[in-house]
Amino acid sequence: MKYMLLIYSTESDWTEEERAACMAKSTEVCHELNEKGQFLTASPLHPVSMATSVRVREGKRMITDGPFAETTEQLGGYYIIDVENLDEAIAIAGQLPPAKKGTVEIRPIEEITDTPVPQN
Repeated sequence: MKYMLLIYSTESDWTEEERAACMAKSTEVCHELNEKGQFLTASPLHPVSMATSVRVREGKRMITDGPFAETTEQLGGYYIIDVENLDEAIAIAGQLPPAKKGTVEIRPIEEITDTPVPQN
């Protein structure tokens, strides 16, 4: 089953040194998962200051700089993995460096079969 691991943390909680170490360890985990056939993709996101939110209410589009949610933890990246069950996804989430300073939310991915396949 495919799972998305959503990485939430407070950007200001990370020093540049911690951020670099996190990226190095995260890359290492990606390679380990790839060797096991469990890795599909992963990517960090640009800082929340670069986010734009779009909402449509009563037919009117509203654009807001920054994220819609006003919380201290913001979405900072994601992994998509393919594992046997939730227990395996939980074990992987626990290996991710951001779990030590933030939150890793695990969501099963619902596969939709009639959407187009990306052309690379």
